[in-house]
Amino acid sequence: MSDLVIYIVIAVAVVALAVAGWFGLVAPRRGKQVTAPTEPSTVEAPEAPVEEAAPEAPPLERPEPPAGRLERLRARLARSQSSLGRGLLTVLSRDRLDESTWEEIEDALLTADVGVAPTQELVERLRSRLRVEGAADPAAARAALQEELVGLVDPSMDRTLGVDGADGQPGVVLVVGVNGTGKTTLVARIARMLVAEDKSVLLAAADTFRAAAVEQLATWGERVGVETVRGPEGGDPASVGFDAVKRGIDEHVDTVLVDTAGRLHTKAGLMDELGKVKRVVEKQAPITEVLLVIDATTGQNGLTQARVFAEVVDVTGIALTKLDGTAKGGIVIQVQRELGVPVKLVGLGEGADDLAPFEPEVFVDALLGD
Repeated sequence: MSDLVIYIVIAVAVVALAVAGWFGLVAPRRGKQVTAPTEPSTVEAPEAPVEEAAPEAPPLERPEPPAGRLERLRARLARSQSSLGRGLLTVLSRDRLDESTWEEIEDALLTADVGVAPTQELVERLRSRLRVEGAADPAAARAALQEELVGLVDPSMDRTLGVDGADGQPGVVLVVGVNGTGKTTLVARIARMLVAEDKSVLLAAADTFRAAAVEQLATWGERVGVETVRGPEGGDPASVGFDAVKRGIDEHVDTVLVDTAGRLHTKAGLMDELGKVKRVVEKQAPITEVLLVIDATTGQNGLTQARVFAEVVDVTGIALTKLDGTAKGGIVIQVQRELGVPVKLVGLGEGADDLAPFEPEVFVDALLGD
C-alpha cells in the first residue's frame, strides 16, 4: 500500500513538471511581439531656402531726338492756330484794302495776344508793302504776311538752351513759374531731350511742398535712367538745389535741372524764397539758364507773371506750354518784346516727347496753315 502511494506521488510530480515546462516554453512565445527588422533611419537635411530673383528693371526708354520735333508737331500746332492765319489771309486777299479791312486785321492780331505795339508795327509794314507790291495775288500776300510775322518773332534772338557749364562744372537750369503751368513735367521733358543728346543729367526736386511732384519727377527720371535728388517733405528747397548741384559737380554730371515750387507772382514772400533758391545754388556753381514756364492759354495774365518773375530771378528764356490748346499764339511775340528774352521751348501736347525747341519760321508757317 505504501509503495502504491509512493508511485502515485511520483507520477503526479512528473505530470506537474511536464505541465510547468510546457507553460514555460509556450506562454512566453505567445506574449512576445515579433517585429520586422528595420533599416537604419536617416535624417533628411532641410532644404536650403530658394532666393527669389530680383525683378528685372524695366528697359530704359530712348527719347526722341529734339531735332525736327517742332516740324513733327507742326500739324498739331497748325490746328489750333490756323484760324488766325486763315482770317488774316482772307482779309488780305480782298480786292480792296480800305480802313475797315485794316481794322479787322488789327482786331484779329490783338485777339491772338500779339500786343498793341507789335500789331501796329505789323499793320504799318504790311500796308506799305502791299501798297507797292499789291495784294491781288494770294500767294504774294501770304508771303508778305509770313515774312513780317517772322520778323516780329525775331529769328535773330539766341534760342540756345543754357545746359552746359564751364571749367568742369555742370550746367544748372533753374525752372520757375506759377502753379499749374506744367513746370515739373517740363523739367522731365527737358531731361529726356538731354538724354537723347547723350548728356548726363541730374534732377533736383526742390518743390518740397508737394510730395506728388517729387514722386512724379523721380518716376519720369527713372524711365530714362536719370536720378533725382530730393529732401524731406516741407524742407528747405534751397538746400535741395544746393545738394544737387554739389553732387553734380562731384559726379561730373553735364546738367542739373532744378524744379521749383509753383508760386503766385503776387505773393512777395514766396517770390523772395525763389530768389533765395537761386542765391544758394549759385554758391556751388553759376546758374546757366533761368527758364520761366508760361501757360500759353493764360494770355495777358501770363505776361503779367513774366514781368514779376523777371524782376526776381533774371529770366533768360521762356518755355510756353499748352501752345496747342489756344488760338492765342501771339503771346510768343508779346512776351519776347516785354522781357527782351527769347522763347526757347514750346510744349505741344501731353506726350513724353511733346516738347520742342522753338523755331520762328516753323511756328509762323503753322500759324498761317497750308
